Amino acid sequence: MTTHELTGLRAVVTGGASGIGQATARRLADGGAEVAVLDLEPSGVEAPLHGINADVADDASVRSAVQRAADLLGGIDILVNNAGIGAAGTVADNPDTEWQRVLDVNVVGIARTTRAALPHLRRSPCAAIVNTCSIAATAGLPQRALYSASKGAVHALTLAMAADHVREGIRVNCVNPGTVDTPWVGRLLAAADDPEAERRALEARQPHGRLVAAEEVAAAIVHLAGPGAGSVTGTALAVDGGMSGLRLRPAGT
Repeated sequence: MTTHELTGLRAVVTGGASGIGQATARRLADGGAEVAVLDLEPSGVEAPLHGINADVADDASVRSAVQRAADLLGGIDILVNNAGIGAAGTVADNPDTEWQRVLDVNVVGIARTTRAALPHLRRSPCAAIVNTCSIAATAGLPQRALYSASKGAVHALTLAMAADHVREGIRVNCVNPGTVDTPWVGRLLAAADDPEAERRALEARQPHGRLVAAEEVAAAIVHLAGPGAGSVTGTALAVDGGMSGLRLRPAGT
């Protein structure tokens, strides 16, 4: 992305107060976009970003926040559906209430936010939606049954949305990160019996040998959202150090 390539564009990022969302919001702003961050805890959002309180699990909250963002920015050209929550365990480890909670945030939250933003996106000459998906949508990961189910739904939803809205001039794509060095992963590591050993294991399963940086995922999101990707829609862009496609021999062999 060239400097100021996004000048004049208006972007909304959900879950933009930390991790991948924060890195994305900042990169959009660095590219010249005006950016509104929708988050449960937007108090730490700093200028030039605009923080707006929103709960993607509550339709009234989402509609109010999206309208406020549109009023503040003068419209919406880019929507980044990034808000999400994690879950650990096998299919037997989480009760129905947790399945409902995670799917409500990770999947229905995208539907709620997109539904609220569509009237504004339809008025944009360069509308783009990018959903934050995961390697868990396309690869079987241990102890991630619920999370994987939610991200598999996000992947399918991205394709359906792309088909529904391409003739309206709205592009829809997603990014599939590998294990990203975010606060949520940090909490998982802290809860492990041996955090350092768990970190080494997570790093080793990615062919490039390290966790993915939030800024790397943000760069992919901003590329898909920008005018340079004007013919890209219905695509899942892997940002996983080769985890989804490479099959390397063990190191040293």
